Amino acid sequence: MSAVLKELPISRAVSQFIAAPKRLLIDGKWVPAASEQTFEVKNPASGATIARAAEGDKADIDAAVRAARRALESGPWPAMTPSERSKLLWRVGDLIAKYNDELAELESLDNGKPMAVARVADVPLAADIFQYMAGWCTKIEGRTIPLSVLYTPGVQYHSYTRPEPIGVVGQIIPWNFPLLMAAWKLAPALATGCTVVLKVAEETPLTALRLGEILQEAGLPPGVVNIITGFGETAGAALAAHPGVDKVAFTGSTEVGRLIVQAAARDLKHVSLELGGQVAEHRSRGRRSGRGHPGRGERHLLQSWAVLLRRLTSVRAGQAVR
Repeated sequence: MSAVLKELPISRAVSQFIAAPKRLLIDGKWVPAASEQTFEVKNPASGATIARAAEGDKADIDAAVRAARRALESGPWPAMTPSERSKLLWRVGDLIAKYNDELAELESLDNGKPMAVARVADVPLAADIFQYMAGWCTKIEGRTIPLSVLYTPGVQYHSYTRPEPIGVVGQIIPWNFPLLMAAWKLAPALATGCTVVLKVAEETPLTALRLGEILQEAGLPPGVVNIITGFGETAGAALAAHPGVDKVAFTGSTEVGRLIVQAAARDLKHVSLELGGQVAEHRSRGRRSGRGHPGRGERHLLQSWAVLLRRLTSVRAGQAVR
């Protein structure tokens, strides 16, 4: 038995998007790579070249990190209240849902997955994580700590902690869920007030670039999210090793994960890794938890988001004496 695959016509919105030059998002502007080099983006179903993307490298990573640092330390982003940040993330989710069909088509064209799957899973889940994280913006709180200081009898202390953004986060995502992986990386970082340099997989850069346009449409200030297309050996390695990055988040192979850890260790960056294509599980006493328990996996996922949010903040302690 043989089957004939018929390639569906491309919609006008997607045609217009892929026809435009695919540039880097740095400091709120779409710019070519410093080297002016580009690379082919192919349709995995047909092998045809559907676009050319800017080939970012070390120079572009450096520009993006500097933009992210400026956005973190000055301008409208650090001045936003948690409530304002929440509303912005909610708008991002609304816009992703608005462009559901376009994003699903683009994901299928670039990644090869069925458009029907992207329409009911990848795109709605991407919208959902932004709106879920929007709710966390106003719930990241410090704590007060009662003190008993034996050598100052009768003195009362007011001691507290205040979570703050961990800083500039470098994020590197794989090809298998391009839009959803970008959303899962970006939304928690933005909820905590961090700024981001996102390096997308060279095989599937298109939906992340479209997401960059959506972030701008939602009103995200320049430099808060910077998106770099390019190769792991150049752009990815430069991002992991950059001294201006405070945390690296990577999803991909175990082999590359080891290289990420080595690069980050030079200046003791915070690192979070999802490696090997396996589901992350909580372990205790050497045994996997969650097997055969309906609902436990969902609880672990929620717990994991809470842990991730804590890891995207640093704690500043304060103290007053009465």
